[in-house]
Amino acid sequence: MTRPRSELVSPDETPYYHCICRCVRRAYLFGEDQLTGQNYSHRKQWVLDRLRQLQSVFTIDLCAYAVMANHYHLVVHVDTQAALALDETAVVSRWRKLFRLPVLVERYVAGSNGSDAEQVAAKGIIALWRERLADLSWYMRCLNEHIARKANLEDECTGRFWEGRFHSQAILDDAGLLTCMTYVDLNPLRAGIVKQPEASADVSLHQRLQQYKAGSASTSTSKKATSQPHLLPFVRDLTEDKRKGIPFALGDYLAMIDWVGRVQCEEQQGYIHSGVPPLLDRMGLDANKFLTAVKPHQLSHGTVIGHASARIAYARLHHRRCVIGPVIST
Repeated sequence: MTRPRSELVSPDETPYYHCICRCVRRAYLFGEDQLTGQNYSHRKQWVLDRLRQLQSVFTIDLCAYAVMANHYHLVVHVDTQAALALDETAVVSRWRKLFRLPVLVERYVAGSNGSDAEQVAAKGIIALWRERLADLSWYMRCLNEHIARKANLEDECTGRFWEGRFHSQAILDDAGLLTCMTYVDLNPLRAGIVKQPEASADVSLHQRLQQYKAGSASTSTSKKATSQPHLLPFVRDLTEDKRKGIPFALGDYLAMIDWVGRVQCEEQQGYIHSGVPPLLDRMGLDANKFLTAVKPHQLSHGTVIGHASARIAYARLHHRRCVIGPVIST
């Protein structure tokens, strides 16, 4: 049964989400159409440019992404506290980057004397914008509508470009976050597009590796980085390091990606003994079930991602008998 987005997205309980959106009418988001020979590779940059622009507006962080031929994946972190910390001037400054301000708010920001009712109304509008800055639905709307308009203009057609608003899954714990990011970064490998995870330039893993290699090196690299969205960094210990970030070490995550990629390329996937990286043990994940979860069409099903215990707690909190999602632990 279809559930309202308000029941599926609750950042106070689960700030991390996996979002998927697919094209319709055989439309292409990236790559070459084998039937017509037309290349749509430039559309990937549309997505990245828009994501970078939205980062200057919304308080939603990007953890991972993958831009495929007819769909894309995002793993995001919704930071409601950052939105609440913004003053009215900052909220208005962010909102006007995307939308035209109503005259009432323009006058209020300029300090023009108005009636008490006008000032109260303007404050109410700004308060609503503050909520929307941490609203996943508004974030996805501003991304998808922008891409759809550009694609329809280029294709010289009208109508729907996406099959729906978007599909979202709540990531319940760190184990779910690790599984989901691995799934997203290995998308081209599973699709047979590349033979090595780092060979694809269409996922966030490639961007992280390029930034890691470059460090603070050349100007040309820094210019290239400006055309890419900012990725939430890996932070090994959030209690000691006050930065906001993904609660893993980058080295551990890269080892996980390499291990999963190698095992998936083997004909026999059951042999995993000594090659299992320590991160699996620390997260309490079953290696076989982890491999099953990151296979094609496995992790995208359902509405939640996480340990079995976290799924049970989530279901009880939302007064549901059960929730559907990939099994990544016993």
